[in-house]
Amino acid sequence: MEFFNPNSNVNFMCVRRWTLLISFLLIGASIFSLATRGLNLAIDFTGGSLVEASYEQPVEQSDVIESLQKAGFESPVVQRYDSRNFAIRIKPDAALEAAANLKQGETKLDAINSAVTAKVLSALEVGGQQVTLKPSVYVGPQVGDDLKTGGIVAVIVVLLGIVFYIMLRFEWKFAIATVATELHDVILVLGFFSITGMDFDLAVLAAILAVDGYSVNDTIVVFDRVRELFKSTRNVSPVEVLNRAVNSTLSRTIMTSLTTLLTVLALYIFGGDALKGFSLALIIGIIVGTLSSIFFANPVLLWLGVTKQDLLPKARSDAELDARP
Repeated sequence: MEFFNPNSNVNFMCVRRWTLLISFLLIGASIFSLATRGLNLAIDFTGGSLVEASYEQPVEQSDVIESLQKAGFESPVVQRYDSRNFAIRIKPDAALEAAANLKQGETKLDAINSAVTAKVLSALEVGGQQVTLKPSVYVGPQVGDDLKTGGIVAVIVVLLGIVFYIMLRFEWKFAIATVATELHDVILVLGFFSITGMDFDLAVLAAILAVDGYSVNDTIVVFDRVRELFKSTRNVSPVEVLNRAVNSTLSRTIMTSLTTLLTVLALYIFGGDALKGFSLALIIGIIVGTLSSIFFANPVLLWLGVTKQDLLPKARSDAELDARP
């Protein structure tokens, strides 16, 4: 296949205007969704109780929500695993209200879990359907707020660390293109979770940070090759240099992404519900990161007007460049 040939000559830059347009449209849609819908924060960040319910027969999600609301649970969040299994999130206030009275020798946390489980079970058994509940898990609102603050700080620290490294490693045009690609990938993954309404928990946050690092690594490999070609060629246009750089690193990019993707797919398929969000965020991030290192990072670099002189600012001609040691 030509894509796996390091000497291939595919003109990737000929579609750069279209790929940039698509990327900006996706970024705009993601930002709009994040601003209007936000993220469906999981119990890790919001606090409250999580109960998993399993029915013997298929049940409509709307019926489950209606049963909980009739039992007095305000705005319960019900996530459907399949036609018979559901994850139910109860607000912290409702969970505390359900456990108003402590039994002798019972801790407050035990009282909350047992009371919420009993009340949810009573609500869901309406209609004669047999339902099985896993024990309730409670996260206090203060813990949720602390985790949310810690998550935001972690993201900021990672982003600032990567930006600092890029500023030391690259010339300013390369640095701007790398940071833009990094933000592009993170925003698109966040936008995916916002648009789909999937739970955003600590595991997904960890995946977002991994996607951030993966994206930067992929882009840096291509940009290193761009710098090498600028220094070793003469009378070659920036468009041709970028095409050569992408073509020469394409087999490495595809093989690295493919092997990583296969591993994460195995996690998604066999890892169970606990790893669904984590592995899906990585799958989306790997796909977006691989495509952006080719179809977003390089067009942005070209749009910034990168030339050979950006690597050797004092040089003004190829003759001067050749005269350098």
